[in-house]
Amino acid sequence: MIDIKEPDWKLFRILHGVALERYCERVIEEVKSVADESSDSYHDTYLGIFLLLRERDKTLAGIFDDPRPSNALVLLASIIEEDLLNEEEISQFGPEALEAVESIMRIRRR
Repeated sequence: MIDIKEPDWKLFRILHGVALERYCERVIEEVKSVADESSDSYHDTYLGIFLLLRERDKTLAGIFDDPRPSNALVLLASIIEEDLLNEEEISQFGPEALEAVESIMRIRRR
C-alpha cells in the first residue's frame, strides 16, 4: 500500500467532510421515510428507526472514524463505494491515489 501524498491528503480531509454530510443527509431521509410510511404503532416505528440508526452508525464508523494519512485511501475507497462523492470530486485525486483506491475496491469485490 502506498502512502497518500500531501495534496491528496488535503483534498481527502475536505471531501471527507462533504461525504459525511451526504451520508448523514441520506440517513436522515431514511429515518423520515420510516417514520412517514410506518402504519405500525409508535413503538414499532421507534424500533424500526432505532435498528436503522444502529446499522447506519456501524457504516458511518467504518467510513468516517479516525481519518489519518495511513488509512485515508481505505476510507476513500469506502466513501466511493457508498457513492458519496461525484466523479468530478473523485477525479481531483492524483493517479497514484486513484490506482490504490481501485486496487482496494477490486480486492473487496473478490
